[in-house]
Amino acid sequence: MTQANSGIYQAQGYVRARRAKRWTIVVVSLAVVGLITAGVLNYLKIGPFSDKGESVSFGQGPAAGGSGGGGQAGGANGAQQPDSKILMPTGPAADFKNSETLGDGTHIAVTTLEGKKSGFTGKVWVWAPKEYKDPKFKDHGFPVLIALPGGPGFPDNYWMGTNLKLQSSISKWYAQGKSKPFLLAMPVLNPKNNGTYWDGSDIPGQPKMGTWLTEDVPDLMKANFRTIKSRDGWAFMGSSSGGFAGMKAVLKHPDQFKAAIASGPDFFPDSPLWKGHTKERDENDPKLLAKDLIARKGPDVYIAFQYGTREDPITINGVKNFVKEYGHGPVHTSVKEIPGGKHDAYTYVPSMGEGPIQFISEQLSDPVPAS
Repeated sequence: MTQANSGIYQAQGYVRARRAKRWTIVVVSLAVVGLITAGVLNYLKIGPFSDKGESVSFGQGPAAGGSGGGGQAGGANGAQQPDSKILMPTGPAADFKNSETLGDGTHIAVTTLEGKKSGFTGKVWVWAPKEYKDPKFKDHGFPVLIALPGGPGFPDNYWMGTNLKLQSSISKWYAQGKSKPFLLAMPVLNPKNNGTYWDGSDIPGQPKMGTWLTEDVPDLMKANFRTIKSRDGWAFMGSSSGGFAGMKAVLKHPDQFKAAIASGPDFFPDSPLWKGHTKERDENDPKLLAKDLIARKGPDVYIAFQYGTREDPITINGVKNFVKEYGHGPVHTSVKEIPGGKHDAYTYVPSMGEGPIQFISEQLSDPVPAS
């Protein structure tokens, strides 16, 4: 090989090496961009990186229309033991679709519930803490917390979003020994968003929202989750109109529900739909229900109130007056005042971990084994 040819080959080799290096940089750069893009799309729940809308199973058994129905536990041929303190999923299984996935892998899922007792059809979001699928709690029944939004509460229940951190807060509070590992049910509160409230009640001639909240929604949880039979496993929480509805449900049905957290609640059933139905309205008035419960001497209920110091004086005085007049005998109350707090869910969630969640959790059951 001549010296000239040797120089040519060396030059060509140098060019090929430079080209290979450039292509390596390009490929690596594209891979990095791809990973970043995938992460962003996954975070934003966009396109093929999103699990939103996918079917979610909570281990409740075959879907609606299947041959199973979730089964029972402990008895012969799958029959429920008469003395069992828990209820295994009764079925049929609901068609749950993923709405949000939390960092710990748990899912907030949604289904459309056709209420057999109320006749009302609406959405319900549900969530189970990671402990629910922990082998340690296999065949354990879990306590249920029904979370109600304020305002119209339709077409969404704002507690189902991860922005308020209700679900992750419950997990944190449980780890801190402040809370039970609640199953969450988050139903819509009103039939439609037209500015009219149904007060979480069965108003004559209207959709039976009281029955929806206190019977159909609990039935959904019983059909799909391992729950606790007694009222020790059932509670409400809510803000504003949802605080009213949850508190009222506990006072009206103390045989079914034991406790509630009422944040900035209303205290009077003021829907214009009550016009001409004074008797039925009074049967859904928290003050009158509390008065009747006191006269009957129980059963005991537990209501944790909270309000922000920047709320409307009507709300603040409503809490103070209710506790002063009715917070005795079987009606046990606690009050958390939130310095600088406003009438909104962002105020209420962090404050729940500073007293209210402990107050109701002390009265409610831990997960209960089947036998």
